[in-house]
Amino acid sequence: MRTLQLPTELLSDRAYAALRDRLVSLEIPPGAPIDEEALTGQLGVGRTPVREAIRRLALERLVVVYPRRGTFAATINITSLTDITDVRVQLEARAAERAATLADADDRREAGDLIAKLDAAESGQRRLIELDAEVHRFIYRCSRNPYLEQDLDRYLNMSLRIWHLTWDRLPPLEQRMREHGELLDAIRRGDPERAREIAAAHVLAFAEEMRAAL
Repeated sequence: MRTLQLPTELLSDRAYAALRDRLVSLEIPPGAPIDEEALTGQLGVGRTPVREAIRRLALERLVVVYPRRGTFAATINITSLTDITDVRVQLEARAAERAATLADADDRREAGDLIAKLDAAESGQRRLIELDAEVHRFIYRCSRNPYLEQDLDRYLNMSLRIWHLTWDRLPPLEQRMREHGELLDAIRRGDPERAREIAAAHVLAFAEEMRAAL
């Protein structure tokens, strides 16, 4: 029986998501070399999907490719937090506003499911970081703007790396999670003004906490 082979672009997406999460969580530390051959075995994909994933991650500044030297996890520039926040506060607010305006019935149900996840989440910082990313990426999808989604995802990944670097020095995340619940509720109710307000305040408050931890 012939084995069903996934299209290369789907394998590339899978490799990209897996490698991105390792880089963002600092499982692959800043400055560490990226072993393409090892990744093909770990991820169960061929060289082409891995190389395509690395190409995408290089464009997002999560890896750096040096000719004749290899590929390395990007270093973390702590001083970039202010600039990242300056961009994110504007784009996150716009995405939340659009999500509250454009969310359909399926989106509203998913927002409700995410609120339930937040309510049931344990207090472990690392789990809450994962849940935070899930909420943000849901909002980006609901914005119905692929360019906005792509840009926001890139800046989110940069922020998450700084978060993982400082998470053990940050205050408990329960307040930030409550803000997510309020934001999702505003999207579910179709209140773009409230969604925009919460999203902007959330990004600014969290950046302040990370800045204090650096």
